[in-house]
Amino acid sequence: MCEFDFGPLEVVYDYDLIRRTLTRAAIQTRPKTMWRYRELLPVANDPTVGLQVGFTPLIKADRLARRLGIRELWIKNDTVNYPSLSFKDRVVSVALSRARELGFDTVACASTGNLANSVAANAASAGLKAYVFIPSDLEQGKIVNSLIYGAHVVSIRVTMMK
Repeated sequence: MCEFDFGPLEVVYDYDLIRRTLTRAAIQTRPKTMWRYRELLPVANDPTVGLQVGFTPLIKADRLARRLGIRELWIKNDTVNYPSLSFKDRVVSVALSRARELGFDTVACASTGNLANSVAANAASAGLKAYVFIPSDLEQGKIVNSLIYGAHVVSIRVTMMK
């Protein structure tokens, strides 16, 4: 996020530089995780968090394809992602790897469930302190994993202004 206007940052790739190391042959020899494509991820060095993240299976969905009137449909099954069984593990592992590169020892997020659990799990595995901010009325089942992983869970009461 831009520190001046809080807008999103856009990634700019040096494809000529990337092309030198990111080849089909190189990808095929790397571990079967999302990090096999690390030249396309916003980290400067080798990843340090979530080394097993990604490479989740594609499931063929024939009945849904027929229902939608298309010839073939495959669905990515991120419910087997590591460590929190959520697609959020992908972005969190990149963010926490980058946070470690920048020297941070504490990470935080605001969430209503999956993001909090992924931050907590990935932070615990990386030896980082984690704070997760949740709505005060969030059901217990959505925060238990964050607590189990040792995150500091901070409940926020949301009030609507008229």
